[in-house]
Amino acid sequence: MISKNLYLQILVRVLILVASALFLGWTIFEEKAYILASIPAIFLLISTFNLVYFLNRINRRIFYFFDAIKNEDSTLSFPKNINNKIISDLNTSLVKVNKQIQQIHIENRQQEQYFQALLEHAATGMFTFNKKGFILHSNNLAKQLFAVDVLTHVNQLRRIDNKLYQMVKDIRPSEQRLVTLNTKRGILQMLLKSNSFIADKEELMLISVHDIKNELDEKELDSWRKLIRVMMHEIMNSITPITSLSESLAGYFYSEGKLKSPEQINEKTIDTTIRGLEVIREQGKVLISFVESYRKLTRLPLPEKKIFQVKNLLDNMRILSSSFENADHIALSCEVQPDSLEILADEKQISQVLLNLVKNAFQSNAENENATVKIIAHIEENGHPEIKVIDNGPGIPDDLMDKIFVPFFTTKDAGSGIGLSISRQIMQMHGGSLKIVSIPHKSTQAILTF
Repeated sequence: MISKNLYLQILVRVLILVASALFLGWTIFEEKAYILASIPAIFLLISTFNLVYFLNRINRRIFYFFDAIKNEDSTLSFPKNINNKIISDLNTSLVKVNKQIQQIHIENRQQEQYFQALLEHAATGMFTFNKKGFILHSNNLAKQLFAVDVLTHVNQLRRIDNKLYQMVKDIRPSEQRLVTLNTKRGILQMLLKSNSFIADKEELMLISVHDIKNELDEKELDSWRKLIRVMMHEIMNSITPITSLSESLAGYFYSEGKLKSPEQINEKTIDTTIRGLEVIREQGKVLISFVESYRKLTRLPLPEKKIFQVKNLLDNMRILSSSFENADHIALSCEVQPDSLEILADEKQISQVLLNLVKNAFQSNAENENATVKIIAHIEENGHPEIKVIDNGPGIPDDLMDKIFVPFFTTKDAGSGIGLSISRQIMQMHGGSLKIVSIPHKSTQAILTF
């Protein structure tokens, strides 16, 4: 409606200007009536001034309106009841738009306060910074963890701990890192997680900081309990028969609490004693083997990382697996995507890990007539190289999943129980991870992420 009236008002004024200009030209050039020409000339000037004033009056209101929006001035108002209907309608429309913008600002502030409250009540410290290192937002928990009152720039982290500063500076999106800090409050173990997002055409990095020392201590204590429980079981299994047999053998050489004379000892006693000592020797070997396994677990060499082709690694696995038990009825397939996939790691150690996982897959499928084992190497969605060993065997029961990485725990008759523990330790030394995902009676996946 306002647009139609506005066009009509402008059209009328333009037509009056054109008519005045034509009449002025006719009086000058046709009638040569110069005195008479002053009348249309004056009328032409008045009409031009009226048109300019009319347009400026509208433009001024629109300019004031946009200037108020630019300065976030919500107090601007326009009178509604004036004689000019067009100006009155324009004022009404501007007031409505201004109210809508005010409502949007109120909702934005409420939303900002809501998210700010969520940020402050989060059980995790959080802060965001731009490419120049300026920290734009940080919650109180982040400041408490870093023991500072104000966080304005990542350079402040250098005063807390240079290792923390370098880690925050070098961290990439969708990455997580663990850092240990020695502060006035004691040792803190912080887990840093990162993510990036775009705000106002600027790329920002969001860092979440979580003190996981209590969780790690609890997990470590639980792991020690499980380890001690398994070690006690293994040691008692070896020591108990040795103790019992030693007492039995000693009984052959005593009578009524006194040592027997050589004449009282016959060949049967000597033969039984020799066989008993052989059993004790075998049990001693078992115990020594157990201790040697513990040494292997605690004395892994540091990895010597080099870039190598994953395809060559999988080809070696194919050859080595042909010598495993049950290899004749288990189908092994290997897949590498892309074909030129490379990994920066210690090839010998990773080969040891992969060989252990493939051997486990073959052993768990010993009674599976349609057994298949797949080795798949690819780039996962976060851009990290990943190798999976997948089998369609019986899987791992849910009640055993939390025990499979406990050293010396095994469900195999001839197993040492340190294969998965060593494999995970090797992956952790590479900065990667080993994860087992199993669906009972369906499949098991061992996932190496680098």
